Amino acid sequence: MALQTLTIRRPDDWHVHLRDGEMLKLVAPFTARQFARAIVMPNLAPPLTSAAAAESYRERIVEATGPEFTPLMTCYLTDESDPEDIASGFDGRVWVAAKLYPANATTNSAFGVTDVRNIYSALERMQAIGMVLCVHGEVTDPQVDVFDREAVFIERVLDPLMRDFPGLKIVLEHITTAEAADFVQTAGPNLAATVTPHHLMINRNAMFERGLRPHAYCLPVAKREKHRIAIRRAATSGSPKFFLGTDSAPHARHAKESACGCAGIFNAPFALEAYATVFEEEGALDRLEAFASVNGPDFYGLPVNDGTIILQHSATEIPDALGVGAIELVPFLASSELPWSLAD
Repeated sequence: MALQTLTIRRPDDWHVHLRDGEMLKLVAPFTARQFARAIVMPNLAPPLTSAAAAESYRERIVEATGPEFTPLMTCYLTDESDPEDIASGFDGRVWVAAKLYPANATTNSAFGVTDVRNIYSALERMQAIGMVLCVHGEVTDPQVDVFDREAVFIERVLDPLMRDFPGLKIVLEHITTAEAADFVQTAGPNLAATVTPHHLMINRNAMFERGLRPHAYCLPVAKREKHRIAIRRAATSGSPKFFLGTDSAPHARHAKESACGCAGIFNAPFALEAYATVFEEEGALDRLEAFASVNGPDFYGLPVNDGTIILQHSATEIPDALGVGAIELVPFLASSELPWSLAD
């Protein structure tokens, strides 16, 4: 008989985009409904490169979600990042981590790092104070095929970086390939990875099903089926090196359905239902709590949450669209159904 309810410690989202302004007010409550905390990405326009800007943004997030949700802020690294400013923000409990975006790798990453050696002094300081580095793991070399950019990043950038900074804690975010899963699993204890629901549930065919499907387009892009299978095995394996990070990245429908559609999948409204579906399909529901609620806090050196949430084995119907006013969003798996629901 199938399990009818599943109670787990309240989870966290270790990678989310909450945007700002009216979009923030719309999307942040979806994350707060499910998660106690979230690592909030700093790629606003302009990006969050100062502690003062991060503190102001944190206040806007709490205003949108209520005080029971805790945003964990990240510093946007640039070629000019000052090591002492980063350390000061970390010591002042503004920053929890710093984010490495290779320049022009994804949304609002134009101010990102052009060469990782340009931030070596910042990384050395982070290593000394125990501050986590979050990494968007793709090269931007136009000669590298878009489907190979994660694997090449591991070879060209991440592996040498880890040798140069063996004490630096690194999260390779939103992994999409067998190479990434294997590299994380076999690396030392200072490397971990987040895994999204969409990379667990779709492969690259989803972008081309009976035409171009912009709402299945994200960065890193979904890969071949063999890679989806590999990261499903990693996420559901019980290894403490993998944990939940939705990479929910909302864009208005008109920005997705355009001549040059934005990269990003909006999965926040039904993220836990999606993860539970995957873990059930893999026969690993007993490992969902560690993946969602324990591995992330352990890696970041934070306490686990006190409360619990209940998932019920009852259908959730995902609407065609969500939104308010001029903002219309198409959620991940729109117009479909998931077998799990989150109890109120």
